[in-house]
Amino acid sequence: MNRLSFRLATSFRNRVILIFFIIIMVPFLLFAYYAHIKSIEGISSTNTKMTMSYLLQTRKSFEMYLDALNDQVNDLIGNKQLQDLLDAEPANAGEEQDFVVNMLTLLSQKAPSIDAFRTRVIPIKPHKYPEYMNTIGESAYIVNQDWYQRSSVTVSPNWYLWMPKRGEYSKPLLAYVKRFTGLYDQGVRGLLVTELTEDYLSRYFASSEELRDQKLLLVNKQGVVHYDSAANEWTGQPLPSESLIEAMRGGTQGSSSVTIGGIEYLADYVSMPGRPWSIVSLTPLRELAGTIKEINRMLVIFIIIYAMCCIGVLFYITARFTQPIAHLVRIMRRLESDNLHYLVPWSQRNDEVGWLYRGVGSLVKRIEKLIADASLSERRKKALEFQVLSHQINPHFLYNTLESIRWKAENHGRSDISEMVSALGNLLRLSLNQGKEITTLRREIEQVKAYVSIEQARMGKPIRMLYAVDPAIMDMPFLRLLLQPLVENAIQHSVRGDFERGKIMIAARREGEDIVIDIADNGKGIPEEVLAKLESPEDERVTASRGGVGLRNVNDRLKLYFGEACKLSIATGPEIGTTITLRHPVLQDGESREPEGTMLFGGKNEND
Repeated sequence: MNRLSFRLATSFRNRVILIFFIIIMVPFLLFAYYAHIKSIEGISSTNTKMTMSYLLQTRKSFEMYLDALNDQVNDLIGNKQLQDLLDAEPANAGEEQDFVVNMLTLLSQKAPSIDAFRTRVIPIKPHKYPEYMNTIGESAYIVNQDWYQRSSVTVSPNWYLWMPKRGEYSKPLLAYVKRFTGLYDQGVRGLLVTELTEDYLSRYFASSEELRDQKLLLVNKQGVVHYDSAANEWTGQPLPSESLIEAMRGGTQGSSSVTIGGIEYLADYVSMPGRPWSIVSLTPLRELAGTIKEINRMLVIFIIIYAMCCIGVLFYITARFTQPIAHLVRIMRRLESDNLHYLVPWSQRNDEVGWLYRGVGSLVKRIEKLIADASLSERRKKALEFQVLSHQINPHFLYNTLESIRWKAENHGRSDISEMVSALGNLLRLSLNQGKEITTLRREIEQVKAYVSIEQARMGKPIRMLYAVDPAIMDMPFLRLLLQPLVENAIQHSVRGDFERGKIMIAARREGEDIVIDIADNGKGIPEEVLAKLESPEDERVTASRGGVGLRNVNDRLKLYFGEACKLSIATGPEIGTTITLRHPVLQDGESREPEGTMLFGGKNEND
């Protein structure tokens, strides 16, 4: 299945079809989607402005009503008769009976002046008025209820939502509870409870008749709905949108989209400063988008017709262009199987497809000619290699000649000549290294020792050499001819001036992934001008000064093979002598840094 999907995705024809749809259909669909979204946004924005204006007007009207209600409650609290009735507790049943009659008469006279469903007075000590409490339908144990305890100790008035109770009332009540004291003292007399039903609230919170299912809600700061214009569907319950509750807590007014019960609403809200509520409007988006349903229907019909036309164009493009190209691809796959003699059909078309057919035919003929030329060139190359191999110098001839000279010197009692010739032969063998650039550190050290032996024989004076090499790294791969030129420089420009005092030390160790070698002498140091010329590409002939061509050659080879990080590091001075630090990477088994094509003397084994 995956292979089939990959082949379909890589087909030129399918790509053309995909590109066609992307170029023609996708922009059109995106534009249609964009137009739909912008239409919804425009309608939503207009509705938000209208709704926000309506909510602000509703808030103003409702606040005026609440202020008037508070004034009416204050008038009742300031009534002298009410204050006198609650000034002293009844001493007996007769006094309580008089209190009940007088209080109910007073409330029946003053209640019509309060624009509310019901107004009640609760003494601060209800248990002292059992008959009165029973008359107004409350128990003396009302003091244990949370709302009574909170209101009896709070100076500011409080609002409470009381849900329907069996046998009392069948609708939610929004209660305004205010504690009051005496007119001439601070003694608490009781609580005045004013209750509002939905009939009173609906005068200010009525949804628009033009939008079905619109909700107007009165929500407190805890997110509990205190009034729902839709028959109190959510009254007494938390607003079923945490995001909207958080938004109302963070701002005084705003608008957002929320999803509740699978229905997307446009939510607008305004808070009521100084009141514990926010007024919320929830309008279903489906109601706002109803005016563009017909446009969407026509758009779908147009898209279907447009898609059918596009498919017709695609069939034409496929038959006229992509099908011939697919046929040509099958022909080229046959050519991939080395069947270059396959007859390529000739096309009479004068467009790009015809030129492509004719170009493939010309290309096949050219490839056949190139194959023939390459075969001839390969035969000539083999013949030339045979001639080169037959004329290579055999290193055994040089070794055997030096062995003969050494044998004759020993027969004539010239051991010095014998040792010198033996060292020269060993130096030659190690230098050639079978024509390979990579040797081992052990062979490099042996080459240095052979060179020092020859120099001692030439000069007739001993050269003090110290070797401090970690045995663990002796057989590690190492680039050849690195140490001998550096030792030669040290002998020629340090030890040679004072054989008695001069000495050279070679120290080798491993640091991480590098082999680090220090070649130190106690000479007079390298002049500054020589060090400056070491990195100068213009100066190629530093032969008369210390660190001449040999020093430069080693430095250049290290940078060439291993990069700038492995170039020579030189510490020198008249008082400290010279220390040259050489850093060589640790090569893994089988790893080679030889330049391509390097071979000397056919790669014979050194022991042959």
